[in-house]
Order: sequence, then C-alpha cells, then structure tokens
Amino acid sequence: MNRIMVLFALILLLGCTPNVSPNSYSVGSVGEVNRTVAGTIISARSVKIDGTSGLGAASGAAVGATAGSALGGGVRSNIVGAVGGAVIGGVAGALAENSMTKQVGMEYVIQTENGNLMTLVQGETPAYAVGAKVLILYGSPSRIIPDPRV
Repeated sequence: MNRIMVLFALILLLGCTPNVSPNSYSVGSVGEVNRTVAGTIISARSVKIDGTSGLGAASGAAVGATAGSALGGGVRSNIVGAVGGAVIGGVAGALAENSMTKQVGMEYVIQTENGNLMTLVQGETPAYAVGAKVLILYGSPSRIIPDPRV
C-alpha cells in the first residue's frame, strides 16, 4: 500500500511542471480575444524558472503520514509517527518538487512601437535575438511571437 502511495505522489509531482512554452494554449484561452502590441527585442537573457505549486509538499506529507502511522505498537506511537512522517514527508516532497519543476527560460525586454519597455519571461524555445521584430500577445499567460509582417 505504501509503495502505491509513493508511486502516486511521484506521478503527481511529474505533472507539476508548469508549461512555459509560447506555443501552448490552455483550453480556457481558446476563443479569447487578446490585445497585441508590436515591438523589438532590445535584451535577451537566459533565466532559471522555479516552478513549485505546493503539491509536492502536500503529497509528501500524505505519504509520510501514512508511512509514519504504521510505526509503533499503540495509538499514541501511531499518532506521533503520523505527525513526524507528515512533517518529514512534506519537507522531502517540497524539495523534490522544487528540483523536478525547475526549468530554463528566456527573459526578453521589448521596446514597443510607442517607446514603452516591457519585460516578459517565457520558455527558452523559440529563442529571439536582439533586434528581432515581435508581437506581444497579452493574456494569461502573455507571450511573444515573431511578427509575420516583417
């Protein structure tokens, strides 16, 4: 039983990695109209993206509590084992989630046609060079794409 819970927790953690690709849309954004602004990339640099959701800590705590409650021979020792297992499992789950969901992305500073500066972080592909003409698509998440008019 404990092995099944550990496997379930690992599967949940693997699903926690956020999608930072500008080429993916969520179902909820289909059919939404978003504002689009043209601009030019004036700075591009690689950045680390930490993607934690808290699900790792919760999963780890649940698995730890289940495993810890099996320790001991009485009700009190089972309770102490469950609490200790939940704390240790929660910390271990949070650490595992943090290391499994780290990604590399790109930070772009874009100057719009009216002179405003905007900064946007997205996945590392596709990469845009300084001087590239792009369109900034407002939304959740916002993203940049190549300007097809160029």
